[in-house]
Amino acid sequence: MTTAASSKLVLLGPPGAGKGTQAELLSARLQTPHISTGDMLRSQISQGTPLGVRAKGFMDKGELVPDDLMLGIVRQRLAATDCHGGFILDGFPRSVPQAVSLDEICGNSTLANLRALSLDVPTDELVRRLTERRTCRNCGAMFHLSFEPPKRPGICDKCGGELYQRDDDREEIITARLEVYRKETAPLLAFYRERSALVEVQGTGSTEQVFRRLVSSLGVPA
Repeated sequence: MTTAASSKLVLLGPPGAGKGTQAELLSARLQTPHISTGDMLRSQISQGTPLGVRAKGFMDKGELVPDDLMLGIVRQRLAATDCHGGFILDGFPRSVPQAVSLDEICGNSTLANLRALSLDVPTDELVRRLTERRTCRNCGAMFHLSFEPPKRPGICDKCGGELYQRDDDREEIITARLEVYRKETAPLLAFYRERSALVEVQGTGSTEQVFRRLVSSLGVPA
C-alpha cells in the first residue's frame, strides 16, 4: 500500500486534464503536500514580484515559464520539511530537462521511487473544459459553467467576488497551450515509461471516477 512516507508523485496531463483537482484529493488521502507550481506562480504575479512579472509574459501567451524560473521555485519548496516524506507535484516537470533537474534537486534518488501519473483526456474535451472555466478575481476560487457553476452567474459562491475568464483560458491561448504540451511535455511519457515509473489513467468521467482510478493504480483503498 502507498503511504505518505513513500509518496513521491508527479501528475502529468495537458491543460484542463484535472490535475489540480485530483492532486488535492490525493493530498488529502495520502497526507502528502500538494505542490502546484501554477498556484505559486500566480501568487508571485498577483504580488507583482520580479519573478511574477517575468512569468506573466510567458503565461499570458500560453508558453511555458523558462526553466530557470521554475527550478528556483521548485527547489525552494521541496526543501521544506513537510516534503521530506513525499510530495505531489502538479505542473512540474513539463519537459524532459526539468525531469532530469527534479532528479538532481532530490539528490539523484527520485526516479527510484517516484511515480508519474498521466491523465489522458481527448483534445475536444480539454477545450470545452477550459473555455468554460471561470476564476474569482478576489479569492481565486474556480468554477465551471457546466460542471460546477456558481449559484449566481458571474459571482463567486465563496466570497461574492467577480468571476472572470483568465487570459490563458481563452480558446486561442488554449490551442497554443495544447501545442506547447504536445511538443514539450508529451515526451515525458516516454521518459518515465522507460524507467518503469509511468502510470496512465483515463481522465474522463466524473471527478470521483477519475480519483478512484488513480488510487486504484497506486494500490490505495478507494
